[in-house]
Amino acid sequence: MKILVVGANGQIGKYLVKFIQESGKHSARAMIRNQEQAGYFEGLGAETAIVDLEGEIADIAKAAEGVDAIVFTAGSGAHTGKDKTIMVDLDGAVKTIEAAKEAGVKRFVMVSSFDTRREAIQSAPPSFAPYVAAKHYADEWLIRTDLDYTIVHPGALTNEPGTGKVQAAAEVERGSVPREDVAHVIFNCLEDNSTIGKRFQVVAGDTPILEAVKQL
Repeated sequence: MKILVVGANGQIGKYLVKFIQESGKHSARAMIRNQEQAGYFEGLGAETAIVDLEGEIADIAKAAEGVDAIVFTAGSGAHTGKDKTIMVDLDGAVKTIEAAKEAGVKRFVMVSSFDTRREAIQSAPPSFAPYVAAKHYADEWLIRTDLDYTIVHPGALTNEPGTGKVQAAAEVERGSVPREDVAHVIFNCLEDNSTIGKRFQVVAGDTPILEAVKQL
């Protein structure tokens, strides 16, 4: 399987590309903003595609040519304004979904926010509500397509080393989770077609990731 990782230069994206390349079964194409970011991925033997997520759908569709799955793990980051939240987390996600359809790629894994229900938008602090709203509508756009989607809702992301164990279900108690473990969850979702059409929350836990994904 060849997998396009959108937002590959983020921490989850870097882990995911590494896991894909080390699997010996799959290969990654890392979609990044500029050539200066390519060295890490080339060192792993991964392909790269230089595409601005704020650009045109056609550019993303070209990057998706010949792949079997797309993972959207891009984000505007915690220190950007509402404008970047709209342009990356909402518009960028929707354009990637549309690009998948144009390129004929059916499998799509979305990395979302922990809780993107309408209630979460209303209860979020004013500074965080635009981000939750952007993720909510991106998720809804994906669900309304005929793509073979999986939506991953991770808890608060940490840079702690992964434990290889999580708690994953349609709804879990709010908590944190290492980015490395989230990347492992995504990788396992790509290998398990039973996750198609599902959305779930994931936090640190005691269940091995492979088992946790199979139980969804």
